[in-house]
Amino acid sequence: MTRAGLRRPTSSGFAQLSLLGITAVWGLTFVLVQDAIAHTPVLSFLAWRFLLAAALVAVLTPGRLRELSPAGWRAGIVMGVFLTAGYVLQTYGLAHTSAAHSGFITGLFVVFTPLLAALTVRRRPSGTILVGVAISLTGLALLSGSGGGLHPLGDALTLGCALAFSVHILVTDRVTRDHATSALLAVQLAVCGGACLLAGAATGQLDAPTSGTVWLALLVTAILASALAFFVQTAAQRHAPPERAALIMAAEPAFAGLFAYLLKDQRLSAAGWIGAACILGAILLVELAPRSRGARPPTPEGALAPPVSDGVGAGR
Repeated sequence: MTRAGLRRPTSSGFAQLSLLGITAVWGLTFVLVQDAIAHTPVLSFLAWRFLLAAALVAVLTPGRLRELSPAGWRAGIVMGVFLTAGYVLQTYGLAHTSAAHSGFITGLFVVFTPLLAALTVRRRPSGTILVGVAISLTGLALLSGSGGGLHPLGDALTLGCALAFSVHILVTDRVTRDHATSALLAVQLAVCGGACLLAGAATGQLDAPTSGTVWLALLVTAILASALAFFVQTAAQRHAPPERAALIMAAEPAFAGLFAYLLKDQRLSAAGWIGAACILGAILLVELAPRSRGARPPTPEGALAPPVSDGVGAGR
């Protein structure tokens, strides 16, 4: 952000393009995971996904993990509990709803987070938050009745995922200030993978990945959407303005809907598209309005979004 002269536009442009690419990958994962869990149990897929991602982050930042204090380990474990809840609910939800629905409903964590933050400190939510909640709930009602029939179970599980991610963000915001984000990320990813491994083994749902569909989803979600995404956003947010970065990342549900249409021919009705547009509009409103006033809303740190200052230099 301090580079001057002719290099700044180039750095900024490349950073934004990189961030857009990672956001597109996040949108693609909804389709890939939905296909993968048709061939392997949910807990099995999540166990291998997050253990692989944790190992990659740990290998790439070994010093940070060794330096993590006992308090940091405890914080990472607590964050991992809520991260696990979010991804388990999201992935089970994908088995009962469309990838497009899952993408847009998951994105509601952006709206829920400031609302829950205001409620936990017993402060009246701002007008922007209340408007965002009203718009998003309207969109959710329209979206849930579209796309070839109702998906009550899948949509409800995914809504629970969005709430879990919101709580995860609030917990993260309180515990990460004194610890390297990369180390906390490795710990919570390991907690998520380990919890799913134990649960899968206890329930007989633990399988070795054999299908090419499962391996593709594992490699994309663990390497690209988790480990690599962390480092790409770390670098990108050094050069991309916060408002632009927020706008780019808010496109994740739109990418989820696009890939669901292109790869699985999952279509929404007219009401569904209106609902999706309402949700995306609410996300943009809640993301960008505080930034325009100089405030910084919580970011989905570790759920894959650390803030722009941490022990790796800076990062999501």
